[in-house]
Amino acid sequence: MSIHQSYAVFGLGRYGTAVAKELIENGAEVLAVDIDEDVVDAAITEIPLCKCADITDAEVIKQLGISNIDVVVIAMASNLEASVMAIMLCKEAGVKTVIAKCATEMHKKILDKVGADKVVLPESESGTRLAKNLLSSGFIDIVELSRDVSMVELDVKPEWIGKTILELNLRKKYSINIVAICQGTDVCVNIEPEKVLEESMKLIVIANTAKLNKLK
Repeated sequence: MSIHQSYAVFGLGRYGTAVAKELIENGAEVLAVDIDEDVVDAAITEIPLCKCADITDAEVIKQLGISNIDVVVIAMASNLEASVMAIMLCKEAGVKTVIAKCATEMHKKILDKVGADKVVLPESESGTRLAKNLLSSGFIDIVELSRDVSMVELDVKPEWIGKTILELNLRKKYSINIVAICQGTDVCVNIEPEKVLEESMKLIVIANTAKLNKLK
């Protein structure tokens, strides 16, 4: 996922607003929707494309043009019924990726079953972090350790396959340090320079946040 995709955020509470604002600040196109007109009026100064609408209505979903959206984030954890309806309508409209916020583990199971591609518990993933993950094309996950340093999980790039860590010299080229290599259920933290990278591996690296774009 990346800045070049279009996004919609349903529900403008603290979490949904954080997702929308982070996406917009990074140049992404975002449609934000909430059923409360006062909430929409308050958000529109920071989120230009902001609509007041009931996203549990199939006709509304059609009018909003949700079928043209690449990623929809449903941030209405307190309203399970609305979340379920929104997920189903978005998938019926052909949205490729639907991400839903949930309130409990039980709700997570329900949202998984009705078609959400990813379900997040707000306690474990902030709205800002979710937005950064969506924008970080090629990254599986990204966690800010400080203002300047991040820990990132990423796939092995095609051009790295079959080469050793020593050959690639990733520290010099990308300013990253590999701290672990995951392959299936195995996690290796004792990284040897002669380790040959394979397509099935995932790398956990520490990187300078400002230089992460070099990895995309």
